[in-house]
Amino acid sequence: MIKTLWWDSETFSETPIKNGTYRYAQDCEIMLGTYAIDDGAEQEWDLTANELMPDDLTDALLDPDVIIKARNVMFDRTVMRLARNTNPILIQAGEAITRWQCGMVKSLAHSLPGSLDANCEIFRLGEDVAKIKEGKALIQLFCKPRPKKTKLRRATAETHPAEWQRFIEYAKNDITAMRILDAKIPDYNYPSVELSHWHLDQKINDRGVLIDLDLAHAAIAAAEEAKATLSAECLALTNGEVESATKRDKLLAHLLLEYGVDLPDLQASTLERRVNDPDLPEAMRELLINRMQASMGSTSKYKAMLKAVNDDGRARGLLQFNGAGRTSRWAGRTIQPQNMFRPPKYLSKDWEFSVEAVKAGAASLFFDNVMEATAGLARAALIPGGGKKFVVADLSNIEGRDQAWLAGEEWKLQAFRDFDDGTGPDLYKLAYSKSFRISPDEVTGDQRQIGKVMELALGYGGGAGAFATFALAYNIDLEELAEIAFDTIPEWALREAEDFYHWMTKQKRNTFGLSPKAFVTCESLKRMWRAAHPNISAHWGEIDEAFRSATQNPGKRFTARRLTVIRTGNWLRIILPSGRSLCYPAPQVAEKGELSYMGINQYTRKWERRKTYGGSLFENVCQTVACHVLKDAMPGIEAAGYEICLTVHDEVICEAPDTEEYDEDVLSELLAANPPWALDMPLAAAGFQGYRYRKG
Repeated sequence: MIKTLWWDSETFSETPIKNGTYRYAQDCEIMLGTYAIDDGAEQEWDLTANELMPDDLTDALLDPDVIIKARNVMFDRTVMRLARNTNPILIQAGEAITRWQCGMVKSLAHSLPGSLDANCEIFRLGEDVAKIKEGKALIQLFCKPRPKKTKLRRATAETHPAEWQRFIEYAKNDITAMRILDAKIPDYNYPSVELSHWHLDQKINDRGVLIDLDLAHAAIAAAEEAKATLSAECLALTNGEVESATKRDKLLAHLLLEYGVDLPDLQASTLERRVNDPDLPEAMRELLINRMQASMGSTSKYKAMLKAVNDDGRARGLLQFNGAGRTSRWAGRTIQPQNMFRPPKYLSKDWEFSVEAVKAGAASLFFDNVMEATAGLARAALIPGGGKKFVVADLSNIEGRDQAWLAGEEWKLQAFRDFDDGTGPDLYKLAYSKSFRISPDEVTGDQRQIGKVMELALGYGGGAGAFATFALAYNIDLEELAEIAFDTIPEWALREAEDFYHWMTKQKRNTFGLSPKAFVTCESLKRMWRAAHPNISAHWGEIDEAFRSATQNPGKRFTARRLTVIRTGNWLRIILPSGRSLCYPAPQVAEKGELSYMGINQYTRKWERRKTYGGSLFENVCQTVACHVLKDAMPGIEAAGYEICLTVHDEVICEAPDTEEYDEDVLSELLAANPPWALDMPLAAAGFQGYRYRKG
C-alpha cells in the first residue's frame, strides 16, 4: 500500500514568478513532473513529450490516503490546479489540501532557511544530491522565455536535447534531496498541530483578497503626476542643477555647495531633524521637504497588486506560513501586506473621502503631500467581495500580556484584567505611573506617550538603543521626551544613568546620536521600568541561564518558569506552554560566556553564527506565544463563518456576510478566546467592520 508520494514540478510561463505564485500559475505550463513513491526510485513524467500519466503516479494521486510531500507546496499545488495543461487528476489532488505536507514549511518551523539549496548546504549533502551547479542555468534556459533579442523565444527538448536530459536529472535530483532532508530535519514542530494550521493557511492563500483596481490605477496616476511636479520644483529650487530630488549624490553636492551643509545621508530621520531647525534657510527647507516627498515609495504597493491579481480580480498567495523565522509568524509575499505604510491621521479621519478624492483624480486638490496620501491609502485597495464586508480584529497588546503571563508579573496581569473589565486605567498610563510612583489619574497625555514607548521598548532588556528604534518607528522625538521627563526622574535613577553615560563615553561606546540629556533620560526610564517589573527583568537572566545549562548538558531539561529548555543532538529547544518549540540549531557557549546559535542574518540573509542573550530569547518566546494565540483562535473564527483573507501581525482580516450578526465584537471575542494551554492569560481584542481595509 502506497503511503507517500514525493512530488516536484518544472514549469514554463511568460509571466514572471515575482508577480506571485497564483498569477504565475494561471499562465504556466507544466513541462515535467518528477516523483517517487515511498522509498522507490526517482521517476519522471515528461508532459512536453505528450506522455500519458504513469499508472503508479495516477494511483498515488487518486488515493485519498496517500500523503503528498513537496518542497514548496503552495507552488506545486497551485500549479496542479491552475496550469494551462493541467488535467482532472492533478486538479483533484491539488484541491485536497489536507493530503499535502511542505518541506519548506518544515524547514522554517525548525529555524532553517526555506530554500532547498540552503538546506542542502547546511546539512552538507554531496553534490550528487544537492542541486547541480548548472541547475540555475537550466532553469533559466527552459522555464523562462528567451531574451527578446534572440530569435528563439523558447528552449525545448527539441531545440536543446542534451540540455533537456540534464534538466530531467537535475529535477529528479531534487526529489532525492527532499527525501534526505525530510529524514534529517526533526519533527518537533511539523507535522503536529502546526500541520493543521498550515492547511488553514493554504485555504486562506487560495481565497486571497479582492483588489480595488480603479483605486490602484488612480493612485499610481496621482503619484506619477505628483512626482513630475516635484521634479519641476526641485529643478527650480536648484537653479537647474538637480533634475529630481531622488538624485541623491547631485542633491548632496548641491546642499554642500549652495548652503555649506554636509549631510551624512538623505534618510527620512536625518531630513526630519533638519527641517525642524528654525535657523534653516527657507529655500533649503523646501528642498528637503521636496526630497522627503519625492523619495516615498507611493506606487510600489499598487503596482504589485496589479501584477498579482488573477482574472477574477483577487490577489492570492500573500502569506508565507512561518516565513518570519523561528517565531512562527507569517511573512508577507507579493504585495507584502505586513509592511504597508502607516497612514497619517488626516487620512484616517475620513478614509472613504480620501479614497474617492484619489479615484476622482483630485488628489492634488485635497492633499498637500500627494505622495504620502497615496502611500497611506494602500490598505484601502483591499476590499471584500460582492455582498460581503470586512470584519477585522486585532489582539490588544498581546506581547505585553504574554510577557507578564510568562514571567508571573502578577500586578500587571491584574492590571490587564481590570482594564478589560473597564475598572482599571489604561496600561500606558499605568506603565508611567508605576515607574514614577504617581497615581494613574495624574498622568498627562505627554506622560502617557512616554509610558507607551517604555512598554514597547523595554520588555526585552533594551535601553537607549531600543528607545531610539521605537521612537523612530512611532515618530517620537527623544529630545522632546527628555525635556518633558527629565525633571520628574527620581534621584536614584538619574544618578545611575549619568554614571552609565560617563562610562559609555569613556569607553567610546555608541550613544545612538542622542544628546547627553536624552541618553540619560532614556537610561533612567529603563531603570525605573525594570524596578517596576522585577519578575520580567529576572526572567531574562533565567532564560539565559537555562539556555546556557541546556547547551552544556545535552539531554537534560532545565526550566525557566513556564518554559522548558533542552538540547537534543545539535538542536536546542525552548519548549513553550503550547507544546511547540523554539528551535536553535548548533547552540554554543563561548569561552567568555557568550551564547550563540546558527541562523539567518536578517541583513545579509546568510546562514551564520549569531549571538544571543536572555532578553533576545525572551523576545523570541513572547512573539512566538503571541503567534500561537492567534493561530489557535483561527479555526474557531473560520468555523463561525468569518472567512480569513489575511493576517497582519496580530490581526485577522475576514470576509463575512453583510448582515448584523457578523460584527467586530463577535470576531474579537473569537480571536481573544483563551487556548487550552493559556486559560489564565488575560486576552482581549478589538476591531472594526467596513468595506475597505484600514489601519484599526
